Amino acid sequence: MTAAAQVVRDAAGDRPAPVLGLVLGSGLGGLADAVAGAVAIPFAELPGFPVGAVAGHAGRLVLGTLAGTPVVVLQGRAHLYEGIPVAELAVGVRTIRALGARGVVLTNAAGSLDPAVGPGRVMAITDHINLMGANPLLGPNDDALGPRFVGLGDAYDDALRARMLAAARAEGVAMTQGVYLAVAGPSFETPAEIRAFRILGADAVGMSTVPEVIAARHCGLRVTAVSVITNLAEGLGDEALTHEHTLANAQVAARDLQRVLLRFIPEAAAELA
Repeated sequence: MTAAAQVVRDAAGDRPAPVLGLVLGSGLGGLADAVAGAVAIPFAELPGFPVGAVAGHAGRLVLGTLAGTPVVVLQGRAHLYEGIPVAELAVGVRTIRALGARGVVLTNAAGSLDPAVGPGRVMAITDHINLMGANPLLGPNDDALGPRFVGLGDAYDDALRARMLAAARAEGVAMTQGVYLAVAGPSFETPAEIRAFRILGADAVGMSTVPEVIAARHCGLRVTAVSVITNLAEGLGDEALTHEHTLANAQVAARDLQRVLLRFIPEAAAELA
């Protein structure tokens, strides 16, 4: 983590430290192109960073300003289903923290378990259910990063989410709220699994984000997260599920989410000050 952060600092020169980090999921990386005064570094050039190979993930760290706020943006992410060790999925958010950020916005593409919330909608995550069978804190604990046992009762920051919802209302975007359930993937879920997930209380399902949330809370970052709904989950709709379908619908909803985030970012900076 320290080595990657030092590479970024060396490239950034005298730019101010970021206040906020953003992790952009499948089909959502376009916001990184709006970063002003950007310094962009491929993940492959950052020591310890996992490098994914999934379409829709550019694989760059971008440092600069958005809406007048110093930010660090991870344009894409690696995934557990790519064979990346779960501990490595923590490197990105730990680097965000090491660069000085106090909060992080995590975004992802997800399938909806609610037939009333279809493709193109956005959902603020209120909580999660981890069915990935993995946790990035497994193994020896680095006490310099955080405690051995970290509580997740406040994993998703209420105050930041309130500001996100207010930004959505101001932009005329109908943002819903719900629980995100994470699976390892890469196969999509069966109809029986989706029925079970609904009984468990999940509102959306995806294959990312939860390891980053756990790592972020472990190292003291405040977290807010948003899912872009790209499809109705298996058994709830008529369309066959494909990654190409996910990307196409993510790009439609991304336009709304980008407007919301540009309004939210300075509000988040005020909350984190």
